[in-house]
Amino acid sequence: MAELAGILRTELNRYSPGEKLPSSRALVDRYRVSPVTVSRALAALRAEGLVVTRPGAGAFRATRPRAAEEAPRPGDTSWQEVALSVETSGESVPRSVDASGVLMTLAVPPPGALELHGGYLHPSLQPERALAAALARAGRRPGAWDRPPIEGLSELRAWFAAEIGGGTLAPSEVLITAGGQSALTTALRALAPPGAPVLVESPTYPGAVAAARAFGLRPVPVPMDADGVRTDLLEQALRTSGARVFLCQPLFQNPTGAVLSAERRREVLRVAREAGAFVIEDDFARRLAHEDAGPLPAPLAADDPDGVVVHVCSLTKITSASLRVGALAARGPALERLRAIQVVDSFFVPRPLQEAALELVGSPAWTRHLRTVAAELRTRREALATGVRRDFPELALRHVPPGGFHLWLRLPDGADEAALTAAAQRAGVAVAPGRPYFCAEPPAPHLRLGFASAASAGELAEGLRRLRTACDEVLG
Repeated sequence: MAELAGILRTELNRYSPGEKLPSSRALVDRYRVSPVTVSRALAALRAEGLVVTRPGAGAFRATRPRAAEEAPRPGDTSWQEVALSVETSGESVPRSVDASGVLMTLAVPPPGALELHGGYLHPSLQPERALAAALARAGRRPGAWDRPPIEGLSELRAWFAAEIGGGTLAPSEVLITAGGQSALTTALRALAPPGAPVLVESPTYPGAVAAARAFGLRPVPVPMDADGVRTDLLEQALRTSGARVFLCQPLFQNPTGAVLSAERRREVLRVAREAGAFVIEDDFARRLAHEDAGPLPAPLAADDPDGVVVHVCSLTKITSASLRVGALAARGPALERLRAIQVVDSFFVPRPLQEAALELVGSPAWTRHLRTVAAELRTRREALATGVRRDFPELALRHVPPGGFHLWLRLPDGADEAALTAAAQRAGVAVAPGRPYFCAEPPAPHLRLGFASAASAGELAEGLRRLRTACDEVLG
């Protein structure tokens, strides 16, 4: 869209003010793009005041383009620095919300750049036809546009309860949420008061750290190794910090890919229970297991009758970034607190989206999609891991996980992550630096490479070729 808008912007000089531009169909044929791309490009020019559109007539060059001097005069917003600060010991301290770690993985790379930093499936891996069919069927359901139950559709809650608990969880103990990030933020706000410490794995998902800090919480890192979080250090951190919440990803952890060992699963629940603390289990990658993953451990929530675990999961990662439907599972008073905060924040998840999710997971296409993604992710993972080990001897790849969508690489000591990321961008490939994954000082520089957002193994190979150029520039 941006490329076509730039072309049309340049060609506007060929037309007199008020003259009609070629029709949308003509632009589609000329530039071999979709009608949606043409529509969005014209909308961008319209927003700039360069063209005007008339329903039924077409697009025309603006008779009087908006001059720079005609732009609205900017106001003085400096007063907001005081209003957005908090008074501490007689001083005004800014309350900043750092979303840079989240935006890093959501950012769309420049045209022509390959995306090895994202956390969503490439469009070729998304079940687009099944999603479209599910949405169409959902829209025709009786009452599809009525207000849904606050907690979510009962059938969808029952489906998530069976997926999470395997028979140990009741549908009444599940809330439907607007995706996994929404569920995480709700859980953090519900379980920890402002100013409280929250224990997190180190390294961990930047979105969790950003959410905790945005709510005035203090993330405290607990180191990990190949078997997941160090439970001896977790027990110590709970005791010394007084924290009552531990946020973890036991399965295919982001970014390390580690799986919490069976012994440590028991220990996490034991030490949390003894400390009177909650465990927020972010089970984001269960449906991203690869073809060779083998049997997966059950969620922590399935082994927890006492309500220690608050479980978070979502359909977003395995389908589309826009199918923002997830679930929170909890027991006891915590469930009521979660429900109350979700109602205050967003009322409920739109019913058509819930109905579409229910149609999708109940269709034969759902099982086929899971099998296809499991096979394709394995192929892409192997291609990326093989290329890294063959062509990047200076980058340490210590673990290749049979699930998830990324590899975690250690850079040489002293390497400049920011410089390497910038050089990679110039070379035409987007990668993620490791710093945002640590809530304290990182022990070493790292890089996260994703393979789910690539179109094919061939595209991954080209991405590595471009990254090699960046490494030669920065690392020597």
